[in-house]
Amino acid sequence: MGLIVRKAEPKDMADVLSLIKELASFEKEDDAVEVTINDLLEDGFGSSALYHCFVAEVDEAIAGTAIVYPRYSTWKGQVLHLEDLIVSERFRGLGIGSALLTAVVEYGAALKVKRISWEVLDWNAPAIAFYEKKGAKVLRDWDVVQLNESGIKEFLENNESI
Repeated sequence: MGLIVRKAEPKDMADVLSLIKELASFEKEDDAVEVTINDLLEDGFGSSALYHCFVAEVDEAIAGTAIVYPRYSTWKGQVLHLEDLIVSERFRGLGIGSALLTAVVEYGAALKVKRISWEVLDWNAPAIAFYEKKGAKVLRDWDVVQLNESGIKEFLENNESI
């Protein structure tokens, strides 16, 4: 097996989108993916890229991806957020997740971030075990809070601006 982890290129975005859809299916959210290849291209490449993407290739096939972006912690300073680390089901168990996570941690270290953070579903026991084995601390006493598009609209309609 020839495994290479590298920075994603625009030509990889169709495969990255396929991996995103595979993850959505695994998480029982098949219809939740709204992002398009054009979105990935516009948002991830160029002088004002919003994210950094790694891909893992096995014998020239894209087998996994990791997508990160910068954040800022009022307690720590510059941090890195790992949005998704995805390994296609047919490639699991080959060390690809470890290779992608290593690339993310090396990237964060090069940026001199104070923390790398991400979420994991509480029912995804294999992922939790993987992250804990790698030394990550899973904070079980925090809940993720979000406003989706309709929530943002409703919020603005029901709350006066300053």
